[in-house]
Amino acid sequence: MVTKEEVMKIAILSKLYIAEDEIDKLTEDMGEIISFADTINNAADEGGEFDNINNLSNVLREDEVVPSLDREKILRNAKDSDDGCFLVKNIMK
Repeated sequence: MVTKEEVMKIAILSKLYIAEDEIDKLTEDMGEIISFADTINNAADEGGEFDNINNLSNVLREDEVVPSLDREKILRNAKDSDDGCFLVKNIMK
């Protein structure tokens, strides 16, 4: 059971304003939501697997190694590089 105090605490933590005349209805609604969640949590499962109930298969393509651009040619565009890598300015100081 959800109490009015809990609803108000959640509202304060969420920085939400709740009008005094809305608290009772909101408390009731939140109680129903939690009750529904409890019903779902307590639902029996027959131990069946739910991973592939629609018989879907992997639609992604296989990884394929293809030739890449020359590293030195790419690094010519870099403002700064070191040991074959781009150097990026740290902006988090």
